[in-house]
Amino acid sequence: MSKTILIAEDDADIRAVLRLYLESEGFGVLEAPDGEKALALALERSPDAAILDVMMPGMDGFRLTRALRRTSDIPVLILSAKSQDSDKILGLNLGADDYISKPFNPMEVIARLKAHLRRAGNSAPKTLTVGALTLDTAAMQLYKDGRPILLTPTEYKILAQLMGAPGRIFTKVQLYEGIAGEYFESNDNTMMVHISKLREKIEDDPKNPRYIVTIRGLGYKIEA
Repeated sequence: MSKTILIAEDDADIRAVLRLYLESEGFGVLEAPDGEKALALALERSPDAAILDVMMPGMDGFRLTRALRRTSDIPVLILSAKSQDSDKILGLNLGADDYISKPFNPMEVIARLKAHLRRAGNSAPKTLTVGALTLDTAAMQLYKDGRPILLTPTEYKILAQLMGAPGRIFTKVQLYEGIAGEYFESNDNTMMVHISKLREKIEDDPKNPRYIVTIRGLGYKIEA
């Protein structure tokens, strides 16, 4: 069965070029001229990957990436005329798998897309391992050195985010979104309490954590 790719791009000519190349490679294509319509299509049709422009009216590509990541782990490729490193870092931190600057070679886009689809098909690990910690994502059970550790649903969601990307810094907002499935405001103390309780359960010395590390002014990461 052919895979379906969602294109979110307000430039009809670029959409047409991408559709031509994608269909020539056997992909099905969904098109949207803005972020809101793209998100509606994604929720309705469940595409296998998405190619998103950044500069779209209404919901831009960054906000669309964040919205997609609340419900899906499909490969997301961002296309943008913005080539500054800060924009690339923002896109990747929001959950994009790749960032391609305009103007682009359509064949390069297809090649990168295929690579991400291959990795997506071969990944989806059922267990996440960092040091002595093993998280069984199917059973939602944490083990340390083979010993089960009971987590609350909130603690599980925080730890799953961190263990899913060792070394990546997660801001408090990103961790909050992973818990609630949407953006919401909360004070710093809430996340600090959750992290503190997690450390009590997984760290040998919670006051000198080996796993969950605080990055001052930014957030938290888990050390591999």
